[in-house]
Amino acid sequence: MVRASPWWWLPIEVLSGAPRGQPQRLRGVRATSSNSLFTADHQALRLAIRSYVEKELAPHAQEWDEAGHFPDSVFTRMGELGYLGLSYPVEYGGQGGDYLCSIVLAEELARCESGSVVMAVGVQTDMATTPVAKFGTHEQKLAYLAPAIKGEKIASLGITEPDSGSDVAAIATRARRDGDGWVINGRKMFITNGARSSYCVLLARTGESYSLFIVDKGLPGFTVARTLDKVGMRASDTAELVLDEVRVPGSALLGEEGRGFYNIMWELQGERLVAAAGTVAGAALTLEMAIAYAKERKAFGVPIAKHQVIAHLLADLATRVEACRQLVYWGAWLVEKGEYPVREISMAKLSAGRIGFEVADACMQVFGGYGYSMEFGVQRAWRDSRLARIGGGTDEVMLEVIGRTEGL
Repeated sequence: MVRASPWWWLPIEVLSGAPRGQPQRLRGVRATSSNSLFTADHQALRLAIRSYVEKELAPHAQEWDEAGHFPDSVFTRMGELGYLGLSYPVEYGGQGGDYLCSIVLAEELARCESGSVVMAVGVQTDMATTPVAKFGTHEQKLAYLAPAIKGEKIASLGITEPDSGSDVAAIATRARRDGDGWVINGRKMFITNGARSSYCVLLARTGESYSLFIVDKGLPGFTVARTLDKVGMRASDTAELVLDEVRVPGSALLGEEGRGFYNIMWELQGERLVAAAGTVAGAALTLEMAIAYAKERKAFGVPIAKHQVIAHLLADLATRVEACRQLVYWGAWLVEKGEYPVREISMAKLSAGRIGFEVADACMQVFGGYGYSMEFGVQRAWRDSRLARIGGGTDEVMLEVIGRTEGL
């Protein structure tokens, strides 16, 4: 059930301007029904987020991509609107909504036309803060989760290292006990929000096992070695972090000592499903743009959408996008029921990453020479979409996981 909120808890007809009694249809979203996954309350939330995204974020997509940065004010603004804590407890400033609220946010945020913003905000809402919410003490939640929900603190997640990506168990960062605290040494690579974050939730070896820690930026020995120059997601800072004899108090340990690997594996499932939802929504938006362009662009005297080769291409893509969306929804429904659907989430992540890039590539072909220019956003979608097949679990890792669930 979606928790009532004073400004979005309005009849959907009021928010949408649709005549009372008539269902509001959103682009890229199927109309609700009594048997649908999303309720009218979810759709009201969707409308509110979409209005914000299209008015305040989308107009800056190209500007931020060219600058290689987007302002921190995006986090504070989203915090003010309540979007950074939709599924988190009211006690810590969240909205107390269900898991499907996170799916709605991921889908609608994709309409900002910037994978950079989608990824950075996703880390804040569903990747770096979820372990704090799940395993943190009350004091840790007050110190780190609550300000993250407000957008006052930006969070990052430190798992990947220069020599260990898909093989999480191979991380080399170590934390050793020192009195009543810990000393951490190591490096973390490809860290989204790494340069701008206020704190990092990171995985480190503790003896023969692994543990999670919350490490504040600005501590002696904790530095940003560099930010990476990337093909896509250019407005999202991606950093290499160095920890050289970083001393943290005992209260920095997140969850039980020695349970870090299991806890982070739990976190990755939620990360992958939310990422899949955003990736599919991004593909749907790119397809939407290509269809509109094909209806206007003329070749041989008629709109190119009238040429069967183009019409069939777009129809095939629409079918495959919808299939992937339903796979995401199936996984989300299982999560909402309290299950831990690793198989379904892995399938959704794999399928979403593939269709995301395939749609962007095919739509660039529809745009022709204009698609290859920097004038149209399809080139940004093409560059941004490629990461989905690498980050958060590569295609190969997803296939391995799926294979194991099939007894292979």
